[in-house]
Amino acid sequence: MKKKHIRNFLILSTLTAIGIHGINKAIDATSPMKNLLKNEKGNFYNWRYGNIYYTKNGKGSPLLLIHDLDPASSDYEWHKVIKHLTKNHTVYTLDLLGCGRSDKPNITYSNFLYVQLITDFINHVIRTTTDVITTGESSSFILMACNMEADCFGKIIVINPSNLRELCKTPNKQKNTLKYLIDAPIIGTFIYNLLYCKKNIEINIYNKCFSNKNMIPSTMADYYYESAHLDQGNGKYLLSSIQSNYTNINIIHALKKITNQIHLIGSIEIEGMQSIIDSYISYNPSIESSFISGAKYLPQIERAEKLLQIIEDLL
Repeated sequence: MKKKHIRNFLILSTLTAIGIHGINKAIDATSPMKNLLKNEKGNFYNWRYGNIYYTKNGKGSPLLLIHDLDPASSDYEWHKVIKHLTKNHTVYTLDLLGCGRSDKPNITYSNFLYVQLITDFINHVIRTTTDVITTGESSSFILMACNMEADCFGKIIVINPSNLRELCKTPNKQKNTLKYLIDAPIIGTFIYNLLYCKKNIEINIYNKCFSNKNMIPSTMADYYYESAHLDQGNGKYLLSSIQSNYTNINIIHALKKITNQIHLIGSIEIEGMQSIIDSYISYNPSIESSFISGAKYLPQIERAEKLLQIIEDLL
């Protein structure tokens, strides 16, 4: 009787695995069908850990735009401000490794990995001191990169910087177990596909990114969904690293040493943003700050004109 139960369990497990694998493959096939994230207008930087998609437009002093660190993010986050910025600047955007049209290798994504990416990109592609505008969870590695290679950077503008206390969280046994689960070939991909299904992306945009829900672009969730699922769901490797705190780093020591001009822009509607910005200034009093109303996490989309006014004054 026991042998029968074991056999039935194995059959059921096999059929379940086959079914999950089929669902994963169906998502891989259908998610890029709208082809919103085209790469014809960009180029690829052949970096040591993978090809990095980037664009270059305009004339003038170089300006590099860095999107939020999330598998669903891409340079789409800057689409409302690029055209205006190209009037006076040579504007570069890129999709970070693990995001959008860039490669998504099966590696552990660390803060220092992105420090290397940004400094290498400036040194090898832009090839001169560059002003940088970054947003959200990408702020920490931009500031770390500036601390390590200050000559690469001019002015740094950070939109809604990361919480310094959250950045101090490190990997542990429990987090490594979570990473192992998400990285797993079939079940991990299935978990990732559930977390980044179209509905969950829409909910996240609605709750986190916008103060005025009427300002949400009708196609935004489609761009995020496509970005998350390009390269057969391999964005899960970045997700597992983020969730396991590998992309975190304590930047306080670096923050104290940076002499480059830093300006923080905070959205008033984000709870606790005033305290977050105050904490940065407490470690480096030369940091300047301003606030923007009527926006949450992505003012570059929700309040693009207002944000551009602030940026113009700073650059």
